[in-house]
Amino acid sequence: MKQTIRLFLVALFAGAITLGGYKFFEKKETISFAPQQTSNYIPTNFSSTAEGMNTDFTEAADKTVHAVVHVKNTTVSRQPTNIMEYFQGGGQPRAMVGSGSGVIISPDGYIVTNNHVIANASNLEVTLNNNKTYTAKLIGTDPNTDIALIKVDGDDDFPFIPFGDSNNIKIGEWVLAVGNPFNLTSTVTAGIISAKARDLNQFDGNPQSFIQTDAAVNRGNSGGALVNTRGELIGINTAITSETGSYVGYSFAVPSNNARKVIEDILEYGNVQRGILGIQVGNLNSDLAKKLGVDETQGVYVGGIEKGSGADKGGIKEGDIIKKLDGVTVNKFADLAGYLGSKRPNDVVEVTVVRNGNEKTIPVTLVKLETFSIDDLGLEVKNTTSSELKARGLKNGVTVTRALTPDVAQYKLEGIIITQLNDEVVNNINDVKRIMSQRDYRTPIKMTFMDTAGNINSFIFR
Repeated sequence: MKQTIRLFLVALFAGAITLGGYKFFEKKETISFAPQQTSNYIPTNFSSTAEGMNTDFTEAADKTVHAVVHVKNTTVSRQPTNIMEYFQGGGQPRAMVGSGSGVIISPDGYIVTNNHVIANASNLEVTLNNNKTYTAKLIGTDPNTDIALIKVDGDDDFPFIPFGDSNNIKIGEWVLAVGNPFNLTSTVTAGIISAKARDLNQFDGNPQSFIQTDAAVNRGNSGGALVNTRGELIGINTAITSETGSYVGYSFAVPSNNARKVIEDILEYGNVQRGILGIQVGNLNSDLAKKLGVDETQGVYVGGIEKGSGADKGGIKEGDIIKKLDGVTVNKFADLAGYLGSKRPNDVVEVTVVRNGNEKTIPVTLVKLETFSIDDLGLEVKNTTSSELKARGLKNGVTVTRALTPDVAQYKLEGIIITQLNDEVVNNINDVKRIMSQRDYRTPIKMTFMDTAGNINSFIFR
């Protein structure tokens, strides 16, 4: 019996030691285990991942949906009913109605939209999210950026969307597109920023620098808001690329910094003030870098300097590679054009260049881009520099910067140099203004020019 008790006590004691040891080592393991002591430890941030997965767009949508309006554009044109009216003018008036979106940007009723939404309007009607309708008046437009400013008046303050800084947006950032597609009011879609500084047509003579997103945008969204998750305006939805005319996954917006600058110019000056560096440029790539004998494959290559320009006075040299503007990275010409689109003449820009392998920052004062629209020809022209004339073997002429209508655009006249109008020598845009103001509107216009291949041609516009 004693032997049995003794064995039982020994077993009990041993069990206690075993259990105590297990608890001891369990505690030690829990305390001492740390990922840093594991050689294959992979860093994670679960809190950030959870926040990203639970992104809430309701606050941004609520802040913005009431400030995005439906814009109805009524255009009246005369349709000829017989052959005499076709040749001599006249006909029955016919109203055509188009629609789009707009963004209220101030409590007193200023609204930004696209130029193509309100083009040729004889009447503009704006409907808010609360179904109240107002008659809007046109304040100003800029076809270059496809931005227009209109205004409505009311007894109370209007809801509005504050501007954000489009220079600070990042690829992969969540955004909302707010608009009125297919006349469906107050529609909100979500996506991310897919790319920045997109130029949809590098050969149209009109530098573009769109924000690209995958937020769904369709007909009627034009002029609507692209906002970040804080409800700040970072873009004006403007275009889609599609073979069907409907959304296929890509949409494009004018950056808010550029739109805001256009609006401020319209309000202050009545037209848009464009500042330029005064350089001739080329986009770098592997082939061009090899040809030029440089190591850089990103940036803007300076191929020439306009005499007397800000770049000339500041010390930019031919062969420099522009890498940054005011610290903002420049990988291609669209980056440069987009940033300068938010600046004015006489603004000073810090230009960072690579020269002979060394990086250098040069302050450059922007000069004004002088242009003139020849409405009767559907062309916009600018003064041609002496270096550009010399390179083309010419003594005089103005350069066509872009076509103003789709009908003229099909002839690909961007880059030609007009040397004469109605057989009068053209030295600058002042000559163009004088010749066009003195002509009888019923007479044809003869335009003599050098094309981009170096051939002299003449067109007669009737």
